[in-house]
Amino acid sequence: MTTDSIPVRATDADPGTVRKTRKATPSGERHRRLFRHPGAGRQHHAGPVAYILLGLAALVSLFPLYWTMVAASTDNTRVTQTPPPFLPGPHLLDNLGKAWQDAALGKAMLNSLIVAGAIALSTVLFATLAGFAFAKLRFKGRNILLMLVIGTMMVPPQLGVVPLFMMMTELGWGQKLPAVIFPTLVSAVGVFFMRQYLSEALPDELVEAGRVDGAHSLRIFWSIVLPIARPPMAVLFMITFVHAWNDFFWPFIVLDMTNPTVPVALTQLSAGYVRDQSLIMAGALLGTLPLLALFVVFGRQIVGGIMQGAVKG
Repeated sequence: MTTDSIPVRATDADPGTVRKTRKATPSGERHRRLFRHPGAGRQHHAGPVAYILLGLAALVSLFPLYWTMVAASTDNTRVTQTPPPFLPGPHLLDNLGKAWQDAALGKAMLNSLIVAGAIALSTVLFATLAGFAFAKLRFKGRNILLMLVIGTMMVPPQLGVVPLFMMMTELGWGQKLPAVIFPTLVSAVGVFFMRQYLSEALPDELVEAGRVDGAHSLRIFWSIVLPIARPPMAVLFMITFVHAWNDFFWPFIVLDMTNPTVPVALTQLSAGYVRDQSLIMAGALLGTLPLLALFVVFGRQIVGGIMQGAVKG
């Protein structure tokens, strides 16, 4: 006969003994059953199929960059042959230097850095402000304004080219960088993206606590919203910077070859009756290197911010 089966009265036994002989509560049993699951507490490892699929995805993603480098390292005759070359040639540095000089990529990269940096910073700031207002502030017409912002995403940007060009000319910004920067200081996609994130990640209790402490909206935004919104802000900055760096349509219209961005300057390499494909690829490689360097430097912080935001969510 076990100790658990012996009846014990509170008057005949020490209270500590009674506590020791009590059976486990049902909640404790459920807790133990939960952790008896075969997969609980184990570290899951990817199988060979997952590694094969990831390797194929990496090869498909990296092949265009590799082919650009191969084409930039050969001459025009070799690039146009069938089958094309798949190994790098000996002319990479020569083609890079010639493309840098012919397209004036030094000034173009500086212009693209100014344009893309200004657009990315302003988009992140204004989109976060607007996203916070639409997500947590209560004011008349909030839903109507949000629908209007989302509705602008349905309008093709080509429809506003003519009036926008006339406006930039009236302001005296023709052939100048402000004509590229100011029309894209904020985007509807960024506003909607930040609004969706802050609606889930920012608790209403934190905003109300700031109100109780006497903080106004800008103080709440600076002290509460910004620390929470850093992960999506980093993602939005990277996406906007890459989009602004690669934008060709509007800068090609409003700028000339004396003050170009990188995509506009690269059109110089394709001018003439005979196009040197290796030279064009060398210019494209030079235009891509700053973006690769940006991701190498800040990629870990951006991915870490995404994971941090996912855990908080």
